[in-house]
Amino acid sequence: MKRRVFGLGAVAALAASGCSTSSKFKAYNGPEVTSIVVNKGARRLYLLHNEQILKDYKFELGFAPEGHKQFRGDGKTPEGSYLVDRRNPRSAFHLSVGISYPNSRDIAFAKAMGKEPGGDIFIHGQPNRSKAKGRDWTAGCIAVQNHEIEDIYAMVPTGTLITLRA
Repeated sequence: MKRRVFGLGAVAALAASGCSTSSKFKAYNGPEVTSIVVNKGARRLYLLHNEQILKDYKFELGFAPEGHKQFRGDGKTPEGSYLVDRRNPRSAFHLSVGISYPNSRDIAFAKAMGKEPGGDIFIHGQPNRSKAKGRDWTAGCIAVQNHEIEDIYAMVPTGTLITLRA
């Protein structure tokens, strides 16, 4: 079992950088999350250890949830296989973990159509300065409740495979 904890050096670095060391940063003591599966149609996100479901969450999507994200501003959430490629402790949405969209195929398709592919796709919590606006309110991200993104942030390491399905 792995345990992810902020050590004293990490806490000092966070404090020095102006980042809060509040309770939103949780420790995780459990099996490694080896992949994430997102079922857009069922609005379920699964954290997996191999084939075992460790946790699952309901979520909201972009304002145009059906189909694969192709262009900046289309309101869609990507479909396919990507990686968790970054973490944002200072997110405008409580906490967030980034998804590696766009990949080279996404970029090539958008360019061939004379458009931008977009980017900055995250799994994130609720807005810090406003309220969510009903169902499917994001610009293409996956939004969960704040206590849920705290779990996801603690449990999911950078580099984890994420598969997004229709």
